Amino acid sequence: MTRPPTAAQRRVIDAADPVTGRLRGTESQLAALVKRELAFRHPRPPHDHFLTPAGHRIREEAATPAASSPEAAEPAQEPARESSGVFAARIGGEEGIDSGPSRIREVHSAWQGLLELRRMTNPHGVVDRPCAWERTHLVQAAALALEAAGHRPAGADTEGYRVRATPQPEAVAVRGPDAGALRECAATLEQAGWQVGEHTEPRTGARYLLASPRRI
Repeated sequence: MTRPPTAAQRRVIDAADPVTGRLRGTESQLAALVKRELAFRHPRPPHDHFLTPAGHRIREEAATPAASSPEAAEPAQEPARESSGVFAARIGGEEGIDSGPSRIREVHSAWQGLLELRRMTNPHGVVDRPCAWERTHLVQAAALALEAAGHRPAGADTEGYRVRATPQPEAVAVRGPDAGALRECAATLEQAGWQVGEHTEPRTGARYLLASPRRI
């Protein structure tokens, strides 16, 4: 893509579902996004349009601080902050963890949306393994699977799971408060279609999980 999206196209991209990437717009707007490879039209009815990984990057760049700002200098493994009105799975370490009924409904809705995205974008409509969106949003995808299964994320001063990026391609690290919690997280991720192995930190001896989206 050589030219940035038009203002109208940006509005369509920015309004996409934050989890599934489903788009709403006029036929001409959607067709233009497909032509720019920022969206694709699903081959099965109702032939909805969804953001491609490139489209997701465009959407996320709008909410990312400029490189010169203090926020951009924070390490990549720091917890992502939530923008107002945009769902974000708890990766652990956030302040003010909300576990009330409204949060439970949000998480359930996001997980169901992700399963639908798997059905619509995975070959043969399978939902037992992660889809392309999850492979480009590893930390959020793993955290959503854990939170949707009822695991409690760590707060600023409370124990729970923590999901972080790793230098390894297509792998996230998951840490828990104890061995039992770690085993439960491993079982949840395996059920959600992730390959999981348990490892030991060389310096501290702490146990952690290394999880990758399963392909077959």
